[in-house]
Amino acid sequence: MTKNKHLALYGGKPVRNAYLPYGRQWIDEEDIKAVTKVLQSEFITTGPMITEFEKAIRDFVGTKYAIAFSSGTAALHAACFAAGITENDEVITTSMTFAASSNCILYLGATPVFADIDPKTFTISPEAIKPLINENTKAIITVDYTGTPAEYDEILSLAQEHGLIVIDDAAHALGATYKQRYIGSIADLTMFSFHPVKHITTGEGGIITTDNHQFYEKLVGFRNHGITRDPQKIIGKHEPWYYEMQEIGLNYRMTDIQAALGLSQMKKIGYFLVKRREYAKKYTEAFKDLEGVITPTEQKYSDSSWHLYIIRLDLSKLRVDRNAIFKALQKENIGVNVHYIPVYLHPYYQQLGYKIGLCPNAESLYEEIITLPLFPKMSEEDLNDVIKGVRKVISYYLIN
Repeated sequence: MTKNKHLALYGGKPVRNAYLPYGRQWIDEEDIKAVTKVLQSEFITTGPMITEFEKAIRDFVGTKYAIAFSSGTAALHAACFAAGITENDEVITTSMTFAASSNCILYLGATPVFADIDPKTFTISPEAIKPLINENTKAIITVDYTGTPAEYDEILSLAQEHGLIVIDDAAHALGATYKQRYIGSIADLTMFSFHPVKHITTGEGGIITTDNHQFYEKLVGFRNHGITRDPQKIIGKHEPWYYEMQEIGLNYRMTDIQAALGLSQMKKIGYFLVKRREYAKKYTEAFKDLEGVITPTEQKYSDSSWHLYIIRLDLSKLRVDRNAIFKALQKENIGVNVHYIPVYLHPYYQQLGYKIGLCPNAESLYEEIITLPLFPKMSEEDLNDVIKGVRKVISYYLIN
């Protein structure tokens, strides 16, 4: 008999009548008015709302520059370009992330090198990074997984020692802090994502924050085909209409429609963070003594922004594997998810030669985690339903 032999026995009335997704945007009348105002204006793209939104982000995190892009993936691609990553370069990153965190390295012909995670924080381990650094290493891409900051003191020290650039994929971490500094003001380049399930949304969208003026110039050019109209930079003619493409670039521009939504959303970021932290705390309190479940922990020196709340299953205490628990929670109308499949396990990366077993901690974590619903639009009733559903399912499958 398989470990899943009890799955067919699980059933009964679900704790919820309606399906609850793991994440969902919060759009209110103020957001709608902000977007409508732009639609009725002269500029719906490449206009003044971009500048206002960029200012709101840079003021929030405390950097000199913020450059908006059409998506978080576009922003990561641009960050790698600005960092000068090219063919034959290697970039160290984590596999416990969405594919974009390493795909951006491939876009420029460079090679992703995967370092294992710290088993406590689930973020990239500085100790795992050290032996991977060689003469071809150009940068480190950290990921603030679930909203938990990586170990930046150690990582930045390694980067300085070896002359490396640190790019932070902070798609999960708007509002998170590391030793009382906001994420976005620590790495050389930091990316935030504005997908609908993130802390604020622009529909799709991303941004890079930095204090480096050279990076800023490269980022601005890259999102607009590598074209400049700046008279001080133009090499050739100087007619009023004249412009030049000086580097390769792409159309990665954010629209004013997106920026207007993002700017309106930023007015609510404080409330969004409070709700996420409140709900995460209630989950932890509810599950702290639940056999078969291991709750996430925060480091004393950091404050997570709680993009995701992930429980880890203690499979030694359960009659079934993660797949059965996942399916049972879905039957309860709880929209659980799994974040993430380690990147190098995807078929495309396997074809590139990456092998199973490369990052044991990440692979072990992947087999045992489930993402629970967590977003500000949830009600207390929604939260309590999730708690009831998890306790019901886990209790059912505990080994007696």
